[in-house]
Amino acid sequence: MLAATPVGAQRLAETGDTGEGGDRTLIIDALAEQLVFDELERLHDAGARFTVLSEERGTVDYGDDGVLVVVDPIDGSMNAKRGMGHYSLSIAVADGPTMADVFFGYVFDFGPGEEWRATRGGGAFLNDTPIIGPPHERRTADGRLELVAIESAHPRYLAQSSDALVEHVYRIRAMGSIAIALCQVAVTRVDGMATLWRARSVDAAAAQLIVREAGGLVAFPAFEHPLGAPLDLVPHSPVMAARTPDALRRLAALSTFQPV
Repeated sequence: MLAATPVGAQRLAETGDTGEGGDRTLIIDALAEQLVFDELERLHDAGARFTVLSEERGTVDYGDDGVLVVVDPIDGSMNAKRGMGHYSLSIAVADGPTMADVFFGYVFDFGPGEEWRATRGGGAFLNDTPIIGPPHERRTADGRLELVAIESAHPRYLAQSSDALVEHVYRIRAMGSIAIALCQVAVTRVDGMATLWRARSVDAAAAQLIVREAGGLVAFPAFEHPLGAPLDLVPHSPVMAARTPDALRRLAALSTFQPV
């Protein structure tokens, strides 16, 4: 579908609707979601039972609310419509209501064509190669994290976090996809990742498992339990990921979001 939709006016076109996740729906978002639902309906016809939570359609019942499939058809829609490098399909499967309950995560980055996946207790993989012993995080001489991926990179949030960024981070990257930015932590392409504002579960559910199964740490700081964020379409909390507890504490200082 993406190959048949060239960058330009066709990628920029909107349906005129707003998805259940709150964003204006691109035609490519709707087409991508339909392709995913076509596959899910085939699984349902073959006997599988589950419930789907999708960014555009919201909750769709396929016969079992104890198995939740969390779908973001295109995470990084801005990149996709502009023809920029990183945008992804993100799918998570959970047996409970929170991030801690995700037992399968899958992210496909359409830019470099990288396939990331993980199963709970079964490790993480990049293009079918197990992620084992990724590099250690890198620090500058004064202890700052060498490279950190930042999402929710609105100028207002960057300005509010500027002092903390200077204190804790040497360089930043904004990839435009929460799922892809999280995956970079799994192989220590970046030394940490943080959103500067609240993220939705559809953006992070799959990739947070990939990070954890690769030996990294993930936290949703608005909740007492670091993985207590619910699997719904409400943006509850920032998300951050790192390789060490100290790095995670440093990243927590970046967000200006204060839980109510």
